[in-house]
Amino acid sequence: MRVVLDTNVVVSAMLNPNGAPGAILRAVLDGRLQLLVDNRIVFEYSDVLRRPKFLFDSYDVHAFLDFIEHGAEYVTVAPVDAQFDDPDDRPFYEAALGGDANYLITGNTGHFPENPVVRSPRLFLQVFSVCE
Repeated sequence: MRVVLDTNVVVSAMLNPNGAPGAILRAVLDGRLQLLVDNRIVFEYSDVLRRPKFLFDSYDVHAFLDFIEHGAEYVTVAPVDAQFDDPDDRPFYEAALGGDANYLITGNTGHFPENPVVRSPRLFLQVFSVCE
């Protein structure tokens, strides 16, 4: 299954590995889900995960970014005709559509155009557990 993870899902997973985002990130890291990214997404992951306010262990951040370099699938995207209140959300939506993702997983579903591919972590896990 091909997925795009909004940065808020990755941050939530690292803050609380036992929650729904943590389960999703584990599935990505162990290869049960294929993570799709583009350069904009990787840059945002790197920028946000290194912010001092999160106090993430630099080894964990480096390990995740190294995984992306070697384990994520880089996709080519085309601009989409959609409005975003936050332009930082656009790359995730474009990567999901351009990379033929099954799901874009985000904690902020209301920030994205209505589309069956956009799911919250909890709703995604309901679908994923049936597919496993």
